Amino acid sequence: MKKVVIPTITLLLSMPSIAFAVKPTGIAFDSYANTEEGKKYARYVVKCSNGKAQAITAWDNRRSWCIGEESRASCHNKQLKTARAACNIK
Repeated sequence: MKKVVIPTITLLLSMPSIAFAVKPTGIAFDSYANTEEGKKYARYVVKCSNGKAQAITAWDNRRSWCIGEESRASCHNKQLKTARAACNIK
């Protein structure tokens, strides 16, 4: 009986960390803008499950998505992948 109880308790204690992972709850268009060099990009705001909001930008006609405003660092090809990464920034 004890062999069954201990792994079950361990599993139940580890569940809250999985269940409460920060996730994007909404992505909303904010504005179009240009860099100082004249490159056009679109700014979006990601709302996260922890109540925070993060900015992401779309470049090259939404082919490249980057975390941050007017930043080309930490980029992905997919909007949702970028939104998830933005929500997990501490």
